Amino acid sequence: MSVTALKDLLSQGAPVRLIDVRWRLDRPEAGHDDYLTGHIPGAVFASLSTELATHGEPSEGRHPLPSTATLQAAARRWGVNKGDIVVAYDDAKGLGAARAWWLLRQAGVDVRVLDGGVRAWSSVGGELATDDVVPEPGDVVLDEIGGEALTIDEAAAFPASGILLDVRAGDRYRGETEPYDPVAGHIPGAVNLPMSAHLDREGKVLDVETLQRTFADIGVTDGTPVAAYCGSGVTAAHTALILSEVGIDAKVFPGSWSQWSNTPGRPVATGDQPG
Repeated sequence: MSVTALKDLLSQGAPVRLIDVRWRLDRPEAGHDDYLTGHIPGAVFASLSTELATHGEPSEGRHPLPSTATLQAAARRWGVNKGDIVVAYDDAKGLGAARAWWLLRQAGVDVRVLDGGVRAWSSVGGELATDDVVPEPGDVVLDEIGGEALTIDEAAAFPASGILLDVRAGDRYRGETEPYDPVAGHIPGAVNLPMSAHLDREGKVLDVETLQRTFADIGVTDGTPVAAYCGSGVTAAHTALILSEVGIDAKVFPGSWSQWSNTPGRPVATGDQPG
């Protein structure tokens, strides 16, 4: 959703609930402080670490899925009611917002991601607020989530019947560096397509025709079974969002490389080929 489209919805009095999902892997707890420095008026802060993920053993990955009950409690805390349109945004190319989109879409919520995030809002003169918004609790009832997620065994088998995308940077895919996990490399059979390939210099999503060409170049077209993984299941949700923009449904392996590399016995490929 563009800033213009969001402003139109707000001016029409549509039932919109804004959530600010600022988060970075190197500063996971700083999102709320960033939110308080300036957010779109009326937006509620949503914690990726505690509301859009849970915590477990390393073998479960860094950001395991929350339970449906946890996500529903969070959505109600954000003030989401039945029939509301949820618009998620962040300040980091849509990564945190895409995680919210991926989960809430599974839960049956009408959810959008603001293209360009809070920076795009500010760039056209949008006002910012610094209050900590605490709305009246909502009454939304969520559908069960998890149907669009792959288990580690399903991710291992996926390249045999479809295209498994590794959306991390090329050096991590090739195994040249690994800043977060105990082993470098990629899941055997996975094809590398970094998330950055879908964005312009301002962090906005490229046009549909360009996106379609990018996917077609690696064999992903309408009807191709496709799934994505990354380091910990956040960036992969962004690629699922981009695929949705071109009309292709994708699965996500939420455990991603953080789960794979912490699970003894899982094979590892290196280099620039699927392996």
